[in-house]
Amino acid sequence: MKKLYRYITKSFLGTFLLTFFIVVFVWVMQFVWLYVDDLVGKGLEFKIIAELLFYTSITAIPMSLPLALLLALLMCFGNLGEHYELVAMKASGVSMWRSMRPLLYFSLMLSVMAFFISNSLIPIATLKWRTLLTDVQRQKLAFNIKEGVFYKDIENYVIYVEKKGKDGSSIYGVKIYDHTDHTGNTKIISADSGYMAMSPNQRNILFTLYNGYNYTDITTDNYKETRPFERMSFKQEQIKFSLASFDLTRSSEDMYKSYQQMMNIRQLSASLDSLERRFDSKQDAFTTGFERRWGNYNSLSLPEPRPDTTMVAAPTRELRWPLLENYDGETRAALVNMSVGSAQNAKDNVSFNKMDLSAQTENINKHKKEWHKKFTLSIACIIFFFIGAPLGSIIRKGGLGLPVVISVAFFIIYHLISTIAERMAVFGDLNMFLGVWLSSLVLLPVGLFFTFKATTDAALFDGDSWKKFFKRLFSKQ
Repeated sequence: MKKLYRYITKSFLGTFLLTFFIVVFVWVMQFVWLYVDDLVGKGLEFKIIAELLFYTSITAIPMSLPLALLLALLMCFGNLGEHYELVAMKASGVSMWRSMRPLLYFSLMLSVMAFFISNSLIPIATLKWRTLLTDVQRQKLAFNIKEGVFYKDIENYVIYVEKKGKDGSSIYGVKIYDHTDHTGNTKIISADSGYMAMSPNQRNILFTLYNGYNYTDITTDNYKETRPFERMSFKQEQIKFSLASFDLTRSSEDMYKSYQQMMNIRQLSASLDSLERRFDSKQDAFTTGFERRWGNYNSLSLPEPRPDTTMVAAPTRELRWPLLENYDGETRAALVNMSVGSAQNAKDNVSFNKMDLSAQTENINKHKKEWHKKFTLSIACIIFFFIGAPLGSIIRKGGLGLPVVISVAFFIIYHLISTIAERMAVFGDLNMFLGVWLSSLVLLPVGLFFTFKATTDAALFDGDSWKKFFKRLFSKQ
């Protein structure tokens, strides 16, 4: 039996590792395609790109691991069924359940490992990935002056090149506006030609200019009236521009540590406790303040009505407000305006606090969602085992054809249900537990059904058996 288990495990492991790395590679390529505009043309070091892709591949594990496990199980048991090895096992007294046992143990160990990945590794990788990606997005494009365009990426300088040579270094019709004094265009360098070159340490760009002039406005007390300026000609002049602003600036990771995706279970629990207490305090303060300010409207002081024989009788004590008809037109208008203003203020106060409390509720729900999702990856590995292993033995097709189609279809169903239900739960339209676990609750019975059919040798995809079933069903009617 040990040799049989070793053979099944060996057949599975190679396929699992191959499919896992293929799926991770696909997710990483999707990331590159999505952020290609932020990566190209910025002169990033290979180390930076490799670090970003490494963290991206780690964050892709929650999406890649269940799909790779499902695909590998379908291919493994599909190959065993296609080559009649499962039939030979059953003929030797080895049931389907016993042949699935070694991979069940593997799936359980993978489930435990997936929990530690979700709780410890994914938050750290997500934090580093998000911080590094933000730094890359803020990074300036690499130094590249174009013809006929004012180049402004070098701090305190604007450079204009009328034409560039075919070698990419020769430049013609050069104008450099020096704004280091922050007094406007008071310093201008103009040259007929020149060439650009990087310094040996790659930290500066050197401009060697020929046949030009230095123009400088003299900013004296009455320079706006006399407009004095200096002009100095040169045959050759060299200017050095620092490229320090083009270096990638690494931000502190503290700026994203408060995000729920960057927390483990312990941090999420502490953050949830703090957010819920803050929400309760805010809600109590709003209720108390609203009742104190707007609840007792009888306390509003109103002017005494003027005596007038044409007015209606004075209100009785049972009436809380004096009748508007007991006041003249000016006072009546003032009372109406005061009432409308008070009602509008109350409405604005309620609207503002409603938006604030809704935002806090959504933030709390996002934390709850992330807390539950620390466990969903582990459960997904077990669920996909009960789908992949029995379904592979039923369809009896190995290779990358039908197993890929079936695994992708199940994974899309799982991911689609998860995405929709989680969004509904975050916005309060669905219970949080149900929203996060709905996809698992839907697919678990499917997996148990496939397992029951496989262990009882039911011909699930046999057309003749289904025809007989429907004949018996309709004959009874």
